[in-house]
Amino acid sequence: SIIDDSYSADISSLAIALDFLNLQNQHPKKTIILSDIYETGRDNQQLYTDIATLMKQKNVHRLIGIGTGISAYAHLFSQEKSFFSSTADFIDKLQTIQFANETILIKGARKFEFEKISKLLTQKIHDTVLEVNLNALTHNLKFYRSQLSSGVKIMVMVKAFSYGSGSFEIANVLQHQKVDYLAVAYADEGIALRKAGIKLPIMVMSPEPSAFEAMIKHQLEPEIYNIQILKSFLHFLPAGQKQYPIHLKIDTGMHRLGFEQDDVSELLSILNKDQLKVMSIFTHLVASADDIHDEFTEQQIANFDQTYQNIVHYLDYEPVKHALNTSGITRFKKAQMDMVRLGIGLYGFDSALVNDNKLHTVAILKTTVTQIKELKAGETVGYSRKGVMPHGGKIATVKIGYADGYNRAFGNGVGKMLIDGKFAPTIGSICMDMCMLDVTGLNVKTGDE
Repeated sequence: SIIDDSYSADISSLAIALDFLNLQNQHPKKTIILSDIYETGRDNQQLYTDIATLMKQKNVHRLIGIGTGISAYAHLFSQEKSFFSSTADFIDKLQTIQFANETILIKGARKFEFEKISKLLTQKIHDTVLEVNLNALTHNLKFYRSQLSSGVKIMVMVKAFSYGSGSFEIANVLQHQKVDYLAVAYADEGIALRKAGIKLPIMVMSPEPSAFEAMIKHQLEPEIYNIQILKSFLHFLPAGQKQYPIHLKIDTGMHRLGFEQDDVSELLSILNKDQLKVMSIFTHLVASADDIHDEFTEQQIANFDQTYQNIVHYLDYEPVKHALNTSGITRFKKAQMDMVRLGIGLYGFDSALVNDNKLHTVAILKTTVTQIKELKAGETVGYSRKGVMPHGGKIATVKIGYADGYNRAFGNGVGKMLIDGKFAPTIGSICMDMCMLDVTGLNVKTGDE
């Protein structure tokens, strides 16, 4: 994994960056590539002594120092280390440097142009990468928090590999930002987060009986959505188990998972007050982004409120109450209750904010050009000759295909990629690990991003 913080290098931001590096547990080894640090007002001997102490405190395993300043104080650093006089010197020797099973923090002053190193290291690992901007993600989290009333908690959805952006990395950021809860779809996702050092409470939205033992071992909290799963979980709990945390889901109109209002009496007759602790009761809004369905949404909220009160009357305590999803957070502020659930909005998408989108783009999928070809009029491209160039033109083959998640439906001009500052449509079918773009009239060469 690569953490790119290549546009600043001062002692304060270094400490913050090392804290973030220290939170990463997906790889056992932590490496920093660090340039000279300027304009501190300190004597260099003292400056690099302090940096060496900081790195030891933050358990940095490997240092790659770049610049004559840091190189002069190599003797101060106790971890595995290597030094280079300049960025160019490092790049010249990059092919001889091995990286394996480590998280790499790139931290440098602007004049060192460490963005070149970041790009080369990324390509050294793979020419096709999903670039995730953690600053943008944090901005989006803060935006939604700014919409909340004081004391309202926030649960963040990290299911499906955090919407494809990286489960451990995203969860680490959220833990650092002190969100209240995480939610995953299946137990194995939660187990992986626990093994990566995530300590936050985690709700499992689709608990399977076969995973109950592992869930209890890793302190994961199941969503209970029908009588059968409740009975199965109660039957599985060890004798003498007290107050195991669960979450109750109420179906108010989504008709996916959840107890119907008519199920509540049977639910309460089975719910064991001693063995279980209901941490939260929640529902899922069907169309919180669509104003044409606002009346239905308001009815969902009212029905949920009534069901919640019926359950609380039986429990004699008040679990956390939540209904709002991403779009609901900005459109139904009066229904924030005790907690909200932030999903796809964290990653920069909220259909309720089309005309006033304050969110930042979090992920960019990048690949490179493998080959350029000039085609004559009437020649075809790809399988089944589906890509037709009646007037001829230029195509670029790029290193991404359906095995990388670039859907086959994006072929034949449906999908477009930004290259040379312009959008180039696909031509022909999407192959397993590559596809072709029509780059006629564009200034494109092999190796371009």
